[in-house]
Parts: sequence; structure tokens; C-alpha cells
Amino acid sequence: MSRRFRLVDVFGESALGGNPLAVVVDSDGLSTEEMLDLTRWLGFSETTFLCPPQTPGADYRVRIFTLAGELPFAGHPTLGTCHVWAGLSPGEPSEMTQECGAGLVRLRRRDGLLSFEAPPLIRRGPVDEGDMDRFAAVLGIDRSAVVAASWVDNGPGWVGLLLER
Repeated sequence: MSRRFRLVDVFGESALGGNPLAVVVDSDGLSTEEMLDLTRWLGFSETTFLCPPQTPGADYRVRIFTLAGELPFAGHPTLGTCHVWAGLSPGEPSEMTQECGAGLVRLRRRDGLLSFEAPPLIRRGPVDEGDMDRFAAVLGIDRSAVVAASWVDNGPGWVGLLLER
């Protein structure tokens, strides 16, 4: 398999100073399993795959993979993939629309920096105690250190925790 890809330092101000991301430019014809295999071979926390859009109004479609599987949305892969797509596009567009598993995400380039409007939350509200015990254990903290918790999930299953000082 021969595929072009770019390595991007997202949030970095210098080489090797950011959050690394591999963006596979030539994704046409790859199966989900092949994308996961390539993600694991590259070894980054996330790898994205640029695809033609399937939704009217989208400039491109992205599939986001971790070593464990596909995510519907994630922040640094959204920015890094847009950076690569815009660099391959004529005229360096200032406003773009990305299609991903969470839907359409609007992005903007201003003064050389990219930003995005996060997709809507698909889950919000209180976190049940069983989940809280599990989250505290994963973080290696005492459950009593969590002052408040809420689902803030726009795809990947995120929970926001407020910890005591």
C-alpha cells in the first residue's frame, strides 16, 4: 500500500513542539480496517484520513482514528486535518466546513490561526456514581477529590470534572 501522508505538529510553535498528528491524504479506497491498521503502524495517538465529502456544503470529510478505533470528533485532529486540506487547496480558504462522524464542523482561519465551532453536545448532564468511581480510579485520585462532574460529550464520550484545589 502506498499512501501520501503529512505529519503535523498541532498547537506547536516549533518542530517537535506540538501534539503530533498524521494526516493521510490519499484515503480513497481504504477500508475501516486498513485505516485502523495504518493508524497502529504510524503509532500516533490519532491519525486522520482525508476523504471526499458526502454531505452537501462540506469541503472535505475526515475520519479520525486512535490506536483503539474511530472517533466521531476530536479537536487537535480537526485542526491538523484542516491545515493539511487548506494547504492542498487553491487560494488558502479562510472558511471551511469539515464533515466528520459528529456532523459538520465549521472552521475559520484568521491571522494564520485555525479555530473551529465545536459540534453540538450529544450527551450532557450529571454523571452517575458508578461512572464517577471508575473515572476516579482511572485518574488515580480519591473519589472525594471530585467537586462536580458533567457529561460534555460531542462525540468521543467526554466528561468534565471539577477537582478540589
